[in-house]
Amino acid sequence: MPTGPAGDAMTEPARRWAESGLAHLTGEPDGPPDFSRSRILERADRAAAPFGVDAALLLAGRAGLTGTSRAGRTSVGGSTRLMRCRDTWCVFTLARPSDLEVIGALLETGEPIDDPWQVLAHAAADHDAAELVERGRLLGMPCAVLDSHAGEPVVSQRLWSTRAPQPIDSGLLVVDLSAMWAGPLCGQLLRGLGATVIKVESPDRPDGARFGNADFFEWMNGGKLQFSAPVSSESPVLAALLDVADVVIEASRPRALEQAGLAAVTRAPRPGRVWVRITGYGAGHSVRDRVAFGDDAAAAGGLVGAGAHGPIFCGDAIADPLTGLEAAHAVVESLGRGGGEVLDVAMAGVAARYAAIPLAPVGSDTAVSAPPDPAIVRLPVEKVDAERVRQMIDERSGSC
Repeated sequence: MPTGPAGDAMTEPARRWAESGLAHLTGEPDGPPDFSRSRILERADRAAAPFGVDAALLLAGRAGLTGTSRAGRTSVGGSTRLMRCRDTWCVFTLARPSDLEVIGALLETGEPIDDPWQVLAHAAADHDAAELVERGRLLGMPCAVLDSHAGEPVVSQRLWSTRAPQPIDSGLLVVDLSAMWAGPLCGQLLRGLGATVIKVESPDRPDGARFGNADFFEWMNGGKLQFSAPVSSESPVLAALLDVADVVIEASRPRALEQAGLAAVTRAPRPGRVWVRITGYGAGHSVRDRVAFGDDAAAAGGLVGAGAHGPIFCGDAIADPLTGLEAAHAVVESLGRGGGEVLDVAMAGVAARYAAIPLAPVGSDTAVSAPPDPAIVRLPVEKVDAERVRQMIDERSGSC
């Protein structure tokens, strides 16, 4: 039997951490894999149990599809880095053109910047983390001080009346307004239980995951109905669809749907409806529009590995799949108690919940596997037009 560094029998979490590929994704690029976070799989397994899925595969599957590996203080995807400030560590993501465009403003320089990461790292060394992050946040950048967020992962608010617990079958209508990873995974897990899921994409702003790995997009969205509609006040059909939905998933910044007149509080009452709002830091006014990606949200919640010279990234954008999993679990629980709720799910809060799980030994001499490719079930794509959606709305109007 494999043993740990002290000769103890290999624990089940460590074995699964090694076999799942998560050890392959956590550690210094030229050093041994890190096992310090292997115990988070025990909680992830409990959250995944109602869906009959492998939690470890959900966490490592994207890296299996993209063939990526651990890179220490650079994220697996390459767009996020941990940097040492004067007092502690901070994290920045430069995933969008807009993030690169504001680097000059962040550093208060008009000089051309050839290597933004190098310049940002030098600036970090001369600033306190909170000061640099606050400036970045005001510029709309995804950034955080390491281990700075300890908010609740899921906050529920009663907005509508309850109803008898609803079974999750084809009669349960889920409208998925989200994109990328956490929200689509939540919808896909509910679809796996039998729900009818309609994925809504704006024709002028499709899901950004479409422009990445095609298999990953299929993994997150295969089997959902596809509906194209502007997410704006100029889409009465979409507004009516939200009014008859049993579950709504959205992952935009709250102000965006409010400005479009499509926020939860604007919808016609429907007993038992569950509305999931996935954000980086929650729906409080001080953080509601603060942008986040999976890697920087994980660092904000303190969910990082232990490197030889400081913190390193844990897994691949791990706050994303953990949030999708926890959001789906929260939906199932809400439906079981009668629904009627808005569930605010904060990625950094989910990361903090998992970061609170006691650490395991850092090292192990067990063999480490690369992440496996998820089995992609290629289901036919069914696009639904506005007329078909109107028919569904008519069929469901007045039902509860």
